[in-house]
Amino acid sequence: MSQQPKSGLDAIDEGPVPSDAAGPTAAGAPADPGGHPSVAALIARFGQAILHHEVSAGDQHVVHVDPARTLEILGWLRDDPGHRYDLLADVTAVDFGGGRPLQVVYQLWSIPHRRGLRVKCLLAPDALEVDSVVGLWNSANWLEREVYDLFGVTFRGHPDLRRILMPHDYAEGHPLRKDFPLRGRFSRAEQTRRALNQDVERFYIPEELAIGREPQKVVLPAPSAPGSKGSGAES
Repeated sequence: MSQQPKSGLDAIDEGPVPSDAAGPTAAGAPADPGGHPSVAALIARFGQAILHHEVSAGDQHVVHVDPARTLEILGWLRDDPGHRYDLLADVTAVDFGGGRPLQVVYQLWSIPHRRGLRVKCLLAPDALEVDSVVGLWNSANWLEREVYDLFGVTFRGHPDLRRILMPHDYAEGHPLRKDFPLRGRFSRAEQTRRALNQDVERFYIPEELAIGREPQKVVLPAPSAPGSKGSGAES
């Protein structure tokens, strides 16, 4: 019996397929450190803690660093007068799937020296933990919470590490991980049951509820009877 052709919707039921990214970490070809003053200085100062250097998208210099020394290296990049990366533009993560390490990505910009640098550290799937950089750049606060929420990376020393996009009691995991099913981990019936049984308290964090005020509720008016005033019918 011949196999029936599959539709595009079949991929949803089958779930994600591992990508074919080259290499275990999808790192680019090594680049010349002399092309960026901060890269050369990092290698001279931190040696083997600088694991890899590449150039992406033509002119974006990227360095991979030892996760155990990420906070130390980023602190030096911020404070050293010759580099002064005083702006943290973004903290994000990349999951290549297939059991490969996750990349935590820091996008830095030096306003005084007018140059950028991307710093990455690789975390094994069973050791998704790295030091928080909120103490260096306060802008990292919500950015690290987003990475924690969507990828499951724990940032040691974060002052308020909790979900920021998904509900605080979201039980299906971390939606941007490659092993996360496209339809979620629960069945449609279970997702519907949970949605219909949501309490208003789910939309508030525990600290807000502790204030003691009654949660606000939105009550929609009942539909007007046909022909009644306000129903839009002509008198």
